[in-house]
Amino acid sequence: MNKAVLYIHGKGGNAAEAEHYKLFFPDCDVIGFDYKAETPWEAKGEFTAYFDALRRKYDRVCLVANSIGAFFAMNALGDREMEKAYFISPIVDMEKLISDMMMWVGVTEDELCEKQEIKTPFGETLSWKYLCYVRENPVNWGVPTHILYGEKDHLTSFDTISSFAGRIDAALTVMPGGEHWFHTAEQMAYLNRWIKECRKTE
Repeated sequence: MNKAVLYIHGKGGNAAEAEHYKLFFPDCDVIGFDYKAETPWEAKGEFTAYFDALRRKYDRVCLVANSIGAFFAMNALGDREMEKAYFISPIVDMEKLISDMMMWVGVTEDELCEKQEIKTPFGETLSWKYLCYVRENPVNWGVPTHILYGEKDHLTSFDTISSFAGRIDAALTVMPGGEHWFHTAEQMAYLNRWIKECRKTE
């Protein structure tokens, strides 16, 4: 049986990060997805086309996705057949994240609706179209999923991630002191142990 692992990076990441995961899936082809989408509606078309082409070549596909890559994947591929998903610091409630960012910069919904887009001091652009889209297209995810979450994730609260994990019956692992971006030697060692343990239970 031929199997693939599709790796979807987060913001600022790249498809080459997939190399890191080859060690943990020696029985699979590990493929990094070099996507261009920056919004969930763009991802909907790009991700589904790429995934469907992959499924024509492989009997089984697993997903490893990071941060907003996990959100894009859930938004686009919720109705696709895949064996399993491994999410690292996933954005699971984009509406709440946008609302939080609005609060951080003191922007009201009326202001955002009027201006349509507002740039923030921390480099993100708030978008009324984006907010409306996530409200109108809630995530529907039924794939067996493992989630790795950093205790000090500044984008997603523990209540939000634990509520989401409970709703989709995902296995949630919390790294004490971990951040949203797993990048230090200690954090990467924890991530490696996590994915090894997940694979042992399969």
